[in-house]
Amino acid sequence: NVGCVPSKALLAAAEARHVTLDSGRFPGINTSQGPVDMPGLIEGKRDLVESMRSKKYVDLIADYGWELLRGNAVFAGSQDDPVLEITGVDGVRDTVRSAHYLVATGSAPWAPPIQGLADIDYLTSTTAMELEEVPESLLVLGGGYVALEQAQLFARLGSKVTMLVRSRLASAEEPEADRTLMGVLADEGIDVVRQAAVSCVRTDPATGGITATATVSGGEREFGAAKLLVATGRRPVTEGLNLAAVGVKTGESGEILVNNRLNSSNERIWAAGDVTGHREFVYVAAAHGSLVVENAFNQSGREVDYRHLPRVTFTSPALAAVGMTDRQANEAGIRCECRVLPLEYVPRALVNRDTRGFIKIVSDAATGRIVGITAVAKDAGELAAAGVYILEAGMTVEQLANLWSPYLTLAEALKL
Repeated sequence: NVGCVPSKALLAAAEARHVTLDSGRFPGINTSQGPVDMPGLIEGKRDLVESMRSKKYVDLIADYGWELLRGNAVFAGSQDDPVLEITGVDGVRDTVRSAHYLVATGSAPWAPPIQGLADIDYLTSTTAMELEEVPESLLVLGGGYVALEQAQLFARLGSKVTMLVRSRLASAEEPEADRTLMGVLADEGIDVVRQAAVSCVRTDPATGGITATATVSGGEREFGAAKLLVATGRRPVTEGLNLAAVGVKTGESGEILVNNRLNSSNERIWAAGDVTGHREFVYVAAAHGSLVVENAFNQSGREVDYRHLPRVTFTSPALAAVGMTDRQANEAGIRCECRVLPLEYVPRALVNRDTRGFIKIVSDAATGRIVGITAVAKDAGELAAAGVYILEAGMTVEQLANLWSPYLTLAEALKL
């Protein structure tokens, strides 16, 4: 509703616009384009989201014969006898008792405690995708996947974008990703300021824009823009659920603490998705939901295994990975052997005339077994999907190199 689908719909539109601008890299191709019709773009995004929400979720409620109660729910009762009290949209209160309860309240954008931030009308990843006008300039706080996607999105729609990043881009991934994405964003006119600690923000009374003060390389600098986007992460939504009353423990960020079977500290209450504090991916939430059903009703005792969880940042080129990074493998006591292949050696990238990026394979030096794959490339997410099967099968570098692979595909790069 407010995350993956709307953002990827807008990213696809921005990509189409950028491809038009960038088509000159092919000899003999010349194109032109007009300004962005932002209201039309947003309306199209809303239509797509509503259509998918109805077909994939809402319409299924009747098909499965579920009872849907609309309203605000809060736990009551005790740890031994938990109940849900629901206040409906009409103000009528109802009480629901069940053998099991599943909390899947998701997460919401989080803003750090920066002086002056509460006093200005800043954007989040949710509100930014409802703008009816492309900002002339945009200041982005953050360097993770949401910040990267949103920064490139608005730059491609016409904004002058500056990113203020505390450490480096995609800090949880391989350092090669940071270096590559720095070059990509610079080529698109995005100014990335790393090692920037923002101390305060304020509204400029003369322009109505936003000014941020940050410490960079030991000195203070000011950065201004028409709009400010805070993309510094998300936090689980558990406030107001009265979880303590029914014996459900939460963590420092409000996440429901669960075991690998997704059971909370109350054996009748389960949690799934972002509210657990685990990776904020749709496919993680979906897997959680299925697992809870099996464990709650069939006592199957299944556990979540995150070892080969793929992750994708939908920039262009995209950043995708599966398994361990070089650093994580070393911390796990694995003596690593790493191979990094720049895309300039990949035939598909040469044909595309876009050699920005790389593919990195991390393997166990003792056995040759592949333990991690990272790529920055067009459609890198497809490589991560293939990587799941490679890691799940326990394949070695030699086995991968000897497999068949179609020529002029990006997947061919995995064996080169």
